[in-house]
Amino acid sequence: MSGRTPLPTKPCTVCGRTITWRKKWERNWGSVRYCSDACRRSGLSDTDRALEQTLRDLLDRASAGSTVCPSQAARALSPQDWQPLMQASRSAARRLVTAGVAELTQGGVVVDPSTARGPIRVRPVRR
Repeated sequence: MSGRTPLPTKPCTVCGRTITWRKKWERNWGSVRYCSDACRRSGLSDTDRALEQTLRDLLDRASAGSTVCPSQAARALSPQDWQPLMQASRSAARRLVTAGVAELTQGGVVVDPSTARGPIRVRPVRR
C-alpha cells in the first residue's frame, strides 16, 4: 500500500463524469465544474433538463426492482428521431447517479457511471 491520500473528485455539471483534481486547479478547484471544453461550451440545455426529468418520471413509475433504459427517455421526448438524444440521455442518467437518486447497471450489476461502456440500465437507488 502506498499510503497516499486519494485525489479529490467531483462530477461534471453537464455529463456527470468524474473530474479528478489536478495540480493546475490547485487555486480554483472550488470553481471547476466541467470535465472538458466540450462540456463547458455545451452547458445544460432545456433538452438535457427534460431528459433528466423524464428519467426521474420513468423511475417513479417503474415497478419495484425494475430498470429503465436511457433510450426510453429519448424516445419519450422525440419518438421519430430519438437516436441523436442518446448521449444526452446517458449523461442525464449519470447526473441522476450524482444526485443520489439512481444507479447504473449492466447485467444487473451496479457500475461506475464514469467508466461504463455499452448498454446501461437505470434503477432507483436501493435503500
